[in-house]
Amino acid sequence: MQSNGNDSIDNIEFDVLTEIGNIGAGNATTALSQLINTKIDMRVPQVKMLSFAELAEIIGGAETLVAGILLSLSDDIDGQLLFVLESKDARMLVHQLLGFGDMESKEFSDIEVSALQEIGNIISGAYLSAISSLTGMSISVSVPSLAFDMAGAILSVPAIEFGKLGDEALLIETQFTDLDVDISGYFILIPTMESYVRILKSLGLR
Repeated sequence: MQSNGNDSIDNIEFDVLTEIGNIGAGNATTALSQLINTKIDMRVPQVKMLSFAELAEIIGGAETLVAGILLSLSDDIDGQLLFVLESKDARMLVHQLLGFGDMESKEFSDIEVSALQEIGNIISGAYLSAISSLTGMSISVSVPSLAFDMAGAILSVPAIEFGKLGDEALLIETQFTDLDVDISGYFILIPTMESYVRILKSLGLR
């Protein structure tokens, strides 16, 4: 996170934020495993602080079709959390949950959309619950909004807020394994700079 003066985040602090991200993703994986009643393991290939311009490339490019679940955060942590899945991976998860679905279809039925919203709601909630438990901070979450579009368009929604929040976001790529195929999901945490500082203070780093 690039900023001025004492607001910048150093390597030790980034390592702590990375560990929080890992634990949050682990919590989300457990919740997902329980939801679809299937054993799931997790790998975290990368955790990075990235600018908005770099985020779309990590996800596969600005024109990659994705499902995005966006939540607004308030209370002790202000900002946004975005969970992104490539469209084909979103369909695979929905198929695992429902036990049916047209894997070749480009459109999601109403029941598939509802299932994906439920998946997003539960794993995002589990992710944030882990952060709240670790930091002792209260996090209120909005009703999640779900959108299907190209990655560039999905990311433009939180990007509009970037000027108010900060110039970089914490991206945690999570690979869910032991399913029929490995599925990659991306947690993108975009707190305000003040919230980053509050997180670090809660952990005794500021």
